[in-house]
Amino acid sequence: MIMQTETNHLGRRAFVKLACITVAGSLAGIRNAEGKSPKMVSLFDHSTLNGWIQIENSATSLSSGGITDPAAFTGKLTTGTDAMSAFLRSRLQDSVKAELTAYSASSLNAKAVISALVKDLNQVISGPSIHDKARFSDIVLRPETEKLLHKNPSGQELARLNKLLLEDAYPGELAKSSSTGWVVKDAVMASTGTGRGVIYTAKDYSRYRLMFTMRHVSGNPDHQACILIFCNRPQSGEKPLDALGGIQFQVPNGGHWDYRPGMNNSGGQEFTSVTKTHFDPHEWSRVEILADASKGTARMAVAQPPGSKAVEVLDFKDATAGKLGPIAWQMHNAGLFDEYKEVTLELDPKDNDLITVK
Repeated sequence: MIMQTETNHLGRRAFVKLACITVAGSLAGIRNAEGKSPKMVSLFDHSTLNGWIQIENSATSLSSGGITDPAAFTGKLTTGTDAMSAFLRSRLQDSVKAELTAYSASSLNAKAVISALVKDLNQVISGPSIHDKARFSDIVLRPETEKLLHKNPSGQELARLNKLLLEDAYPGELAKSSSTGWVVKDAVMASTGTGRGVIYTAKDYSRYRLMFTMRHVSGNPDHQACILIFCNRPQSGEKPLDALGGIQFQVPNGGHWDYRPGMNNSGGQEFTSVTKTHFDPHEWSRVEILADASKGTARMAVAQPPGSKAVEVLDFKDATAGKLGPIAWQMHNAGLFDEYKEVTLELDPKDNDLITVK
């Protein structure tokens, strides 16, 4: 009986050892398949965000969510005697001013009223400087605002200044925005949940195999992590397109969106859900995206856990969508925390097929 038990233990040990060798060999094979191309480059050094550019929508525009005390804010804009409120009131449409007079958070049209107000205020933010010595004589400016004010900025920097000035004028009614939405934390690229925006590559790409490891940590409100391809690079001083006007792939389970100008919808036949997956977004996944701008095609495969055989999840095909441009991670909304690491890119891949599904 003892000998049989020992034999069983030895058998199990041998089996486990063999299994480990098999798995290790499989992982090594996948790593070799990913890394054997001389055109493979790393896009993230795990210590800095060099090679990436950030855009936070809230840095240069106001959203409904950025108004933390709608009742107090609308009250000041309606009846406030201070110079800033009087100035803003003069810049609002008559219809908006009339709606603000009767505003109540419990009204059925409360959201519509705030949306209309936000639209008018964003016109102010994107216009000439709102700073005036008399208008701001009783308003305390933050050091960041003072520093930017002394630069006499233009373009998007001017919009940033106007947004900061607006926040300083209404510190109890408006949320403080940040121009930084991504940091390096524990050797990963991590979103900070500050608000809607993107972080995109400093270089443009056309035909490539993008590989990365990611997980969605948490969200409130929640949304899948988002990748943007075929993006429009913002020109110096101009207002960037929302989500860079790109094509969105949601990872790991394959939702999607089309942000091209004139579209802004979930798309149609150009998107194909290849496999219905139920990956846990909070666990690490290895993602492969094979894209060709000249054909307007992109295919995505996901492996969970990383190192396992991937499955093709989502395809995209629209020749009119393909374009040379940056690649981006998108923070869809405030309150999202995503992490990315091991980001590599193979330029002009020789094997025009997904390699992680083999």
